[in-house]
Amino acid sequence: MKVMKKVYDVIIVGAGVAGLNAALHLPRDKKILLICKGKPEKSDSYLAQGGICRLQGEEDYVSYYEDTMRAGHSENNPAAVECMIKSSPEVIDGLLKLGVDFARNSDGSLAATREGGHSKNRICFHKDCTGKEITSKLMQNVLKLANVEILPETTMLDLITYNGDCYGIVAMDNASKKVNCILSCYTILACGGIGGIYKHSTNFRLLTGDGVSVALKHGVAVDNINYVQIHPTTLYSEKEGRSFLISESVRGEGAVLLDKNFNRFTDELQPRDIVTSEILKQMEKDGTKHVWLDMRTIERREIEAHFPSIVEHCLSEGYNVFEECVPVVPAQHYFMGGVRSDLNGRTTMNRLYAVGETCCNGVHGANRLASNSLLESLLFAHRAGLDIGKNFKRFERLDAEYALNNVDFNEYSRSDEYLEKLKNNLKNAIREAKNV
Repeated sequence: MKVMKKVYDVIIVGAGVAGLNAALHLPRDKKILLICKGKPEKSDSYLAQGGICRLQGEEDYVSYYEDTMRAGHSENNPAAVECMIKSSPEVIDGLLKLGVDFARNSDGSLAATREGGHSKNRICFHKDCTGKEITSKLMQNVLKLANVEILPETTMLDLITYNGDCYGIVAMDNASKKVNCILSCYTILACGGIGGIYKHSTNFRLLTGDGVSVALKHGVAVDNINYVQIHPTTLYSEKEGRSFLISESVRGEGAVLLDKNFNRFTDELQPRDIVTSEILKQMEKDGTKHVWLDMRTIERREIEAHFPSIVEHCLSEGYNVFEECVPVVPAQHYFMGGVRSDLNGRTTMNRLYAVGETCCNGVHGANRLASNSLLESLLFAHRAGLDIGKNFKRFERLDAEYALNNVDFNEYSRSDEYLEKLKNNLKNAIREAKNV
């Protein structure tokens, strides 16, 4: 078994908005390795359609705060919610400086749309592919950094630990199946969500909760592991693979949900968990596998300008949204639980950080408010990068050698079986938490 001799200052696991933004806010004199399990664009950040929230002036604070707490059933961490909301204008301004192209009003000001659970329009967007726009611009800026090395098609198998500290990761090249130990002074888990362990999910299949799984393995605190969000509206299909999400913004702009007789049966702008529950109840009542979403209530020019990707995908499945309803069904979408982290991304293990959907800082509570995910991921990854830079301390070489000696290479000799075991351990932990 080969041990990679390179030593990095920081390893970032994941190339979504959290991993990329962490890289952009780490000191330029630090040697950084960013790995991702597939191609860089295979992140849920890239798939995000709706948008990213922005506080609409001081008078909006109470409303935004209450909307977030209400959606999260008041199980949110108030300090995290306050930090996120108050920092949102700064986050948006930072994205604009990086070249992100948000929709504008005729006077040049940022346009804002509305989604379920929000009491007013406060969501910045780029058509119906906001995540792709943000992720792409972040990646363009990361690629300009001479101190960042990107290693795609690389799977994190484990953490390298000793005496309560993290000293890097065990990683596998997906093509050759070679396993290496990569040492680092700090490690940031930005591995995304857990949708790959579910049969029906809007997530990429490769996102199987690896960050949470290895945290559980090493006794790193994990919170609210059974808080899994279901998105109300994905396009119903008999095909295998990732479920296609139809953004909440569609309902925010006026689309309605209909039963088998094409009658409206609920308020479409309630929080996601409530809308999901109403859809599932209606499906059971009607004895159907889906309900209908009617976008014809929206002006055609608005649909064409705001939702081109949705229009195109529905058409590829045989549905013309301008002339007919489309079948929709709930599917797993987001993970509110995760590796416990504070407002700077620190976990309960020294030298180990967690950000984005991998972490749980309590900002979402029991149910995430629409379009808070990109904002939360960007902000706390930013803060993690700054925190590492401010408090950077190299590890003792002898301690790192002890950590390497703790690695049992035989454990990874059958990598497929090992990864399947991690997935099953995560599934079992979720199941046990639900039964408590």
